[in-house]
Amino acid sequence: MCGIVGGIAQRNVVPILLEGLKRLEYRGYDSAGLAVIAERKIYRKRELGKVKGLEDMLIADPISGFIGIAHTRWATHGKPSTQNAHPHICRNKVAVVHNGIIENYEQLKNQQIQDGYEFTSQTDTEVVAHQIYCALETTCDFIQAVKDSIKKLEGAYALGIMCIDQPDTLIATRKGSPLVIGVGIGEYFIASDVAALLPVTQRFIFLEEGDIAIIKTGEAVIYDHTDRLVERPIKESQLTAEAAEKGEYRHYMLKEIYEQPYAIAQTLEGRFVNGRLQESAFGHNAANVFDGIKAILILACGTSYHAGLVARYWFEELARVPCSVEVASEFRYRNPVLAPDILIVTISQSGETADTLAALQEAKKLGALHSLTICNVPESSLVRESGLVMMTRAGPEIGVASTKAFTTQLVTLMMLVIAAGRRFGLGEVMEKKLTSELFALPGKIEKVLRIDGQIKTLSEQFAEKENALFLGRGAHYPIALEGALKLKEISYIHAEAYPAGELKHGPLALIDADMPVITVAPNNNLLEKLKSNMQEVSARGGRLIVFMDETLPVVADSAVQIIKIPQTNNEISPIIYTVPLQLLSYHVAVLKGTDVDQPRNLAKSVTVE
Repeated sequence: MCGIVGGIAQRNVVPILLEGLKRLEYRGYDSAGLAVIAERKIYRKRELGKVKGLEDMLIADPISGFIGIAHTRWATHGKPSTQNAHPHICRNKVAVVHNGIIENYEQLKNQQIQDGYEFTSQTDTEVVAHQIYCALETTCDFIQAVKDSIKKLEGAYALGIMCIDQPDTLIATRKGSPLVIGVGIGEYFIASDVAALLPVTQRFIFLEEGDIAIIKTGEAVIYDHTDRLVERPIKESQLTAEAAEKGEYRHYMLKEIYEQPYAIAQTLEGRFVNGRLQESAFGHNAANVFDGIKAILILACGTSYHAGLVARYWFEELARVPCSVEVASEFRYRNPVLAPDILIVTISQSGETADTLAALQEAKKLGALHSLTICNVPESSLVRESGLVMMTRAGPEIGVASTKAFTTQLVTLMMLVIAAGRRFGLGEVMEKKLTSELFALPGKIEKVLRIDGQIKTLSEQFAEKENALFLGRGAHYPIALEGALKLKEISYIHAEAYPAGELKHGPLALIDADMPVITVAPNNNLLEKLKSNMQEVSARGGRLIVFMDETLPVVADSAVQIIKIPQTNNEISPIIYTVPLQLLSYHVAVLKGTDVDQPRNLAKSVTVE
């Protein structure tokens, strides 16, 4: 959600800010803007819609400056509009960009109105600009004014701030929302994501909770939440600007679907020695932690929640470890009771998902001693908050609809099943089998990708559809949930998923010739049950589309269309069967002409509640 870019240099920063905004488009946004200081004035440009509109505006009426801030906004307070777009300015003196939510903005706004401040937007952010300006009325020190002002802010924020009184200073601060500093040669930049700054640097400082950074062209000075001067390490990113490009693909999502064999291979790389999982891959004291746990609680949102649901079947069936899975936004507010000796597992692509981070913090308050995060972004908040960490190594995922992040999360969870299962019911024979299946995954997914043409043809049946139903049983029910989520996310078709056994308990009422029913049918012990559910659909005139193991002797007919999936072992099949559902949602979205990579109303990194 939202994206911040800023910079201070001895060159015009406007092209850098614009390029940074383009690289943050994947996060989801409805407007864009930037501001620079030049000649003791703040020059600002804002535009509703895409960054391209802002770029065109700047071509027609250019501005330039050595210091500037920029932003892509995802509406929370106030509808999408030019007036609500960032940066926000107070009396041509203070300019602010903001990610997050100021929870006490109404109280601050009421007081500021009484003090004579005029509001030009409906956002919570504008109160920050006014608050800093107000503080400058009693102190001439820009830095102190910011420090005094943020003490009055409640909620989450990442802020980039500049002031015409000190045009050589850019201030950055964060609480509950990510912010990094890019370190160049005689220049510094800020961003909510390293991807924004890869064209100018691969050296980054990751601000910690409560940090305030005072940035000039020659130095960056950082104070922690206690106002103590601190040094944060400079870290070299392994990402490159090219890694986040579409290349030959039409959309990022398609590129990321096709990157899954490589991404999974990267997830496995170096974590096995002589065919045996090394528990140290989860952290240096992981073995001691695993020795003491008696149950697992998974906390996640969205696609990551679906990964957790699949893993619950694995933990309990394969490893015989009690496992529960909760939506993070529900867990944090329901006053839960935690069992002793539990391992809290959080899953997040970005590592900045606000509800998941808050749920982990709540679990710790309730006495949870052990935590593990599965994440794709090093130095993210969840990574820093967790005792143990396993990076998925999926690489940059730009498409809002998660694909390779999901499958690499599943691979990582299976590794955790192996590690935990050693203490419970997983024998050596099964461990070797699971390990072998994991290493066979990249090749099997490559085989699935070869049926892309068939799936593209199949997608034409959805061109005029408004609803779809997905069915699965066992560990494939969460895969059906994920398939429905993908279809609704990017094609805007209303799609739901059910355990196939629940058909007769309500959803069967929806079945008719206009309701496609997509079924996941691997060759497992629930197949006969699933066949019965499919008969129920056919008997009521429903149109079945079945993704089925190629070895099954089922013949297609006028009511049943079969897409054969390469044979795979049951334990690992949920990972395999998610790929054709990703391809289906992609091709349907392309046919419908929607914005595949940046679907309406959605954001890649959900950093607010």
